[in-house]
Amino acid sequence: MYRLHYAVIALILGANAVAAQTPSRYEYKKDHDPYGTGKFYLGREIAHVMGFQGASWLERKEREQEEAVSKLMKALEVKEGQTIADFGAGSGHHTVKLAKLVGAKGKVYAVDIQPEMLDMIGKRLRKDNIKNVQLVHNNEKEAKLPEAKIDMILMVDVYHELSYPYEVTLDLVKALKPGGRLIFVEFRLEDKRVPILDVHRMSIFQVKKEMEPFKDMKHQKTLNHLPWQHVIIFEKQAAVKPQPSP
Repeated sequence: MYRLHYAVIALILGANAVAAQTPSRYEYKKDHDPYGTGKFYLGREIAHVMGFQGASWLERKEREQEEAVSKLMKALEVKEGQTIADFGAGSGHHTVKLAKLVGAKGKVYAVDIQPEMLDMIGKRLRKDNIKNVQLVHNNEKEAKLPEAKIDMILMVDVYHELSYPYEVTLDLVKALKPGGRLIFVEFRLEDKRVPILDVHRMSIFQVKKEMEPFKDMKHQKTLNHLPWQHVIIFEKQAAVKPQPSP
């Protein structure tokens, strides 16, 4: 009995030792941007999530002028009948537009980590009698989307706030169909004229760097036609079937 007890303790200690030797993906620094979390991933500081209290900013009258959402919608090349995820949907500003584009035969998953945001979207959907949107409450590490079912995942000013970007992206990639697209819309870090805090902006270089671990995702193109944001598009490659031996 005692031998079994000590064996269990040894196993636990051994597992802890291995864990201690395994470098973390994330780094924490005391000296950091006052508007950031102090948590870093691949050299980038992760930003705080914008709380539901700031939802009115997402619906500001100036948003079309500052972000040209109508231009973004056209550039996404959404087709009727597609299944799309608005990841980090917030107040649903893009969700309702996507729902109209995919039509009655299509579907939109509106995903957000804050239930208050989902409540706002739900009220909006009921008011506008929109039936093709499913609300999804995700968590810090999981996207909570069905596997290999999504044609396009849109993230508008969201990715830079993810507490666990690697884990969430891994889940998002799994959710995409072969040929499905993962789209980052981020405020341009390269352009100092963009009046957004640095920690809430990203460079093209950094987005590509953070996508490098996902070998089945290929950078398709980057659009810079919006006033303040990049549109950085990755496509999931179809799995290569092994060839039969001759």
